[in-house]
Amino acid sequence: MPFPDISLREKDAVLKEHLESSPVNSGATFPVVRPRRLRRSPVLRAMVRETELTAADFIYPMFVRPGKDGAREIPSMPGIYQWTITALSEEVESIANLGIPAVILFGIPEHKDPVGVENFSVDGIVQQAIRAIKKIVPELVVITDVCMCEYTDHGHCGLLNLGDPLPDPSLPEGYVLNDPTLEVLGKVAVSHAQAGADIVAPSGMIDGMVGSIRKSLDQNKFENIAILSYAVKYASAFYGPFRDAAESPPKFGDRKSHQMDPANVREALREAELDVSEGADMLMVKPALPYLDVIHRVHSQFPQIPLGAYNVSGEYAMLKAASERGWLDERKTVLEALTGIKRAGADLILTYHAKEAARWLAEESGKIGK
Repeated sequence: MPFPDISLREKDAVLKEHLESSPVNSGATFPVVRPRRLRRSPVLRAMVRETELTAADFIYPMFVRPGKDGAREIPSMPGIYQWTITALSEEVESIANLGIPAVILFGIPEHKDPVGVENFSVDGIVQQAIRAIKKIVPELVVITDVCMCEYTDHGHCGLLNLGDPLPDPSLPEGYVLNDPTLEVLGKVAVSHAQAGADIVAPSGMIDGMVGSIRKSLDQNKFENIAILSYAVKYASAFYGPFRDAAESPPKFGDRKSHQMDPANVREALREAELDVSEGADMLMVKPALPYLDVIHRVHSQFPQIPLGAYNVSGEYAMLKAASERGWLDERKTVLEALTGIKRAGADLILTYHAKEAARWLAEESGKIGK
């Protein structure tokens, strides 16, 4: 508030009168409520912290590919690699030692075709990786992405309406066929379960995918394999680096006929409700940071269902690029972003920052404990 040209004592008196007459402090001496009392030290701040971020919140995405030449860094995602099976050992041990409980696998096949046969092959790259990880670190939870885009030569998430005549003349040429794709997804999920996966995660936003996969798993005596559904997956521009990493950009068109319109949130609740009714054990919202409101809405609507949020490749790449240029403090920014995702309602965070964040959190915990 502006003061006229008066003495310091008079200014204090005016300020005191103003504060004591305000609704917050009415009838109280100046000022009774001081929130800063609980911010005086790191230990006090930790004691009253409402949202606690830990390594146990993280799921680490991993890309696996054929070959024997170790790891290949992804140019648009510094610090993230495509791993060969022979190079997995040290990496997964490091992940487990950091307290990260789970990984989610994405495969780059040796050969692609219109159906993505390697996706459900006994010797597919993901199936090999599952078996290898379970030998190295049996307690690490292995989640598998169940989709077709990495495995098909057209880069789309299902079988296409192509041929002469068209399989479905009522639909546009090149349209992703829904029900024929469900049969393939069921085979993929069963194949991953046979290899030792703990959780399967269908990501194509194909109508009925959860129910179809649940039926296939149950019929093959895998009723104890959980489903983490990409229930709310938006047609986002933030996936660009992932498509480099998974070598899965569509050869034509886009994925807007099945992934959600970024403008919609009521539709997200409907999608989540359908997947819960079909037997989803966990739900996911993807991406995370531009959709914190959606995470909050889904969590509020289905508080009984564990909720994951995918902090996607574009979100990772932005923070990496800015920190490499010195525009942001990477450690502080990443931890703030991940805390925001959890505060919005996510129980689990799929993030490429997982290893770094786990180390930083351990360091901070050690400092507070001293």
